[in-house]
Amino acid sequence: MATEVRQRRPINQNDKGTESKEDEVIDGSISDGDSDVEDIDCHGNRSILFWYICHVSYLCAVTVAIIMAYQYAVYLWTLHENRMWFTNIEEVEREISFRTESGLYYSYYKQMVEAPSTSQGLYELTHDNITENWRTINVLERMNVYQEVILSIFYKALNAKTWIKPIFFYINSVFALHGMYVVALYSTAWMLSGSWVSGILAAAFFIFNKADTSRVEFTIPLRESFAIPFLFTQIAFITYYLRPRTSTLKQRITHGCIGICTFLFVLTWQFAQFLLLLQAVALFVLALVDIIPSQKVKCLFGIHVVSLLLVCLLQFCHPMILGSLVLSFIPASLMALYIKESKPPPSGIIVRIFKLVWLVISALCLTLAINKIIKTIINIEADEHIFKFLSAKFGVSHTRDFDANLYLCVGAFDFLPMDTFTRLTTTFVFPLYAAAQVLILLFVAIAVLQILCKVDSKENEKDKGSVPEHILSERPELAFHAVQTFLFGCMAVTTMRFKYIWTPEMCVLAAVAVGDYTMWKYILSRLKITNKVSVEIVRHAAILIVLIWLIIRVYPDVVAELDVLREFYDPDTVALMSWIKHNTKSAAVFSGSMQLLAGVKLCTGRRLTNHPHFEDKLLRQKTFEVYQYYGRRDPQEVHGILKSIGADYIILEDSICYSRGPPRCTLPHLVDMANGHMTDGDTQEAGLVKAKHGRFCDRINQKDPLYTKLFPLVFKNKTFRVYKLL
Repeated sequence: MATEVRQRRPINQNDKGTESKEDEVIDGSISDGDSDVEDIDCHGNRSILFWYICHVSYLCAVTVAIIMAYQYAVYLWTLHENRMWFTNIEEVEREISFRTESGLYYSYYKQMVEAPSTSQGLYELTHDNITENWRTINVLERMNVYQEVILSIFYKALNAKTWIKPIFFYINSVFALHGMYVVALYSTAWMLSGSWVSGILAAAFFIFNKADTSRVEFTIPLRESFAIPFLFTQIAFITYYLRPRTSTLKQRITHGCIGICTFLFVLTWQFAQFLLLLQAVALFVLALVDIIPSQKVKCLFGIHVVSLLLVCLLQFCHPMILGSLVLSFIPASLMALYIKESKPPPSGIIVRIFKLVWLVISALCLTLAINKIIKTIINIEADEHIFKFLSAKFGVSHTRDFDANLYLCVGAFDFLPMDTFTRLTTTFVFPLYAAAQVLILLFVAIAVLQILCKVDSKENEKDKGSVPEHILSERPELAFHAVQTFLFGCMAVTTMRFKYIWTPEMCVLAAVAVGDYTMWKYILSRLKITNKVSVEIVRHAAILIVLIWLIIRVYPDVVAELDVLREFYDPDTVALMSWIKHNTKSAAVFSGSMQLLAGVKLCTGRRLTNHPHFEDKLLRQKTFEVYQYYGRRDPQEVHGILKSIGADYIILEDSICYSRGPPRCTLPHLVDMANGHMTDGDTQEAGLVKAKHGRFCDRINQKDPLYTKLFPLVFKNKTFRVYKLL
């Protein structure tokens, strides 16, 4: 598609106070004594001056959080406006700026807003035959679009149409959600380091590395734009929940907050199950080695299960959720924890290590067995393309499968490029993160050895659910972040799309590395400086120095980016949508590339043969069938295929037909491979034969009568050709 963002044209117009001890780390760091929230508990029996300073500090922290949330949302809006001139372009241009699946998701919001009533809109979503002309589907079951439903309800309930257009209400809501996202990162760094100034540094790392931490201003309606803020808000609450000696009331309140965030995270993203699996693995491992109390982990697992099942019900018993690995892993891990706790630990460190390894392997094997049983019972096949893709990606097998190769050729599913680390190093995020990650994992290893070396466990059995004393006894939440971030990193390195999960955690741990009290206390003690006030002054000075250096480093780039004023410009697509809207029947059915058809549905409301939500097996099969017009097939066969699914028009794109993309990754090549045909420039490959026909999209462009008699040309511009089926 001939789309560009061009130079803008000119316009005409903690719970109880404790007395601190000299050798105690009072900000929640690794210590022998108790730890409290925000350096010292404000409710202790202290002087009036101390009480005043403590509460002023807390008030400043909350104020800073609110300001950062608002300013970041405004910053995102400004970047988007400067790049698109969104307030000035036509509505159809605004809509087609939502590319691929973004346009599809937004179309359901538009549909709900324009519906006569909410009930009518919901009925249309649950009985939809526009998205897939050849069958009626339940959109609420197939896709994660409840966020569009909720926003449309808010838009109508607030009578927002009197002061804002629906599309601006939508994007502003997403940007506001990302303001909450920054507050979650800020709060997490604050809790981990004991200083809200570290929270500012974490937020600054996140904002000033936006090329690698977020892509929301480019892909506003994507599911991750809604889900990731809820994930990191959930992580912030888990961080607080895992701190030792939290009161029962606070734990219950935190349970509710974690549950709400987990529920919304799962509700808004189909890939949430994979990230919850990694989180569950991190919690299980740490509970197994007694770093985190197993009782807390069981509560979190319960929240995971309840959230998943509630979403499953809201999505009309969606089989992908029931067949998710995380729902199979949780009962398996609970069984392993039960076995561990039902018998006293064996004597001897070697025997204990072997038992832990056996429990981990047993949990994994039981997970696979449960998952296989569930998928067999409810006959799940919708996710088989994921396993084919993974098998091909890691070289386990070679496949010509169209779906698997399509994923392999999408950049977002490629390995993480090395230049990501280069960019993050220039702002000091990656070196600080790497140092923190290695150091904390080292402490985790030491803690595990300390626990395993304890022969007498009677003292620990006195308090059910407690854990043995170890180097991380006062900071189990730090161990959780280290293990979870490591797992997120493994996923991000293998699948680039998930770097937006890993890099925010990088920013948090990098900020903690600069502002951690224990680290500065240890360093200064080597210099014979043990006064707590001195330690606080030095660590906050270090945070401010890094923050100032970061601002100096990135400020010119930020200003330069904000000074660039551009405009969304795609006249060919605008002309296509206009022609479709004014020259075809409202019930006309269109076939074309998945990316384009999402825009066709959004801008014109016409029916589709296929679309970019690729999570259904039958849809993937139909998509491959209609894509035969980019392959080498007999025109009669292509005509028969399209007629069988009710297509009235096909839209061909020269950018696809004559693509010069990466070798073996153009759409025509993928179709040829799946058809068993040799493609242009291929040497003889086992299993491939020379096609008997020319490439359909090319032959019809050359006005071959065998093609044009079945598909007369009805519209053409520099980018698109529309043919009608006779």
